[in-house]
Amino acid sequence: MKQKLLAGAFVLASTILGACGGGYYGGAMYVRTAPPPPRYYGPVGRAPGYGFVWTNGYWDWRGNNWSWVDGRWLRPPRGRSVWVAPEWRNEGRGYRLHRGYWR
Repeated sequence: MKQKLLAGAFVLASTILGACGGGYYGGAMYVRTAPPPPRYYGPVGRAPGYGFVWTNGYWDWRGNNWSWVDGRWLRPPRGRSVWVAPEWRNEGRGYRLHRGYWR
């Protein structure tokens, strides 16, 4: 009885976790439809302090739907760091997000 219960729990857990990975190939997530055009907004105002950099918003894929992530002010981790904006690229299987990072 104990073995059957354990085996059933294992099958249930692997089914649930296996369903979470839909759209992932080789550690990357691909989306079949292109993201909507970026949102443009007026002036972003003044930086909250010296050295802050404005990073534009971008579309993210969350829960089988496009979700807008607002732009924000960030402080570079090191002097002379440059922000590389996130970008969706069509890579054959679909569109893949290359997240933003400091270079």
